[in-house]
Amino acid sequence: MELMTRGELAKKTGVSPAAIRYYEEHNILPAPRRRSNGYRFYTDDYVVKIQLIKDAKTLGYSLKEIAEIMDMLSQDIDLDTLRQIVHLKHEEIEKKIKSLRLIQDLLSNLLKTPEKKVQLYLESFRVPKQDDQ
Repeated sequence: MELMTRGELAKKTGVSPAAIRYYEEHNILPAPRRRSNGYRFYTDDYVVKIQLIKDAKTLGYSLKEIAEIMDMLSQDIDLDTLRQIVHLKHEEIEKKIKSLRLIQDLLSNLLKTPEKKVQLYLESFRVPKQDDQ
């Protein structure tokens, strides 16, 4: 089992030492063991844990959700519970996609609006200069 410093772990995972420290301080990563000189040392399993954090962030999980998942994984978690967590995130993402598609449709319709209508609309916001009154 390879032992690493925080800097070595950072290089191996592509995550900054500051991010690793943040994950520890916010109980997303468990606190590493310490050597007799007080230095932290990390084992290979931290590489796997950090990869899970990176993957979960990419999938849209918040750090709070990731902390909860990491806590569950550190205990005995059954497959149905894990599937339920993934299912709920899937539903959340589906809702976001629907909302973004609605916004996309609105923007597409706006782009199709005739230029004259857009000019009239913009003019309604202009404040007349005192000279024009």
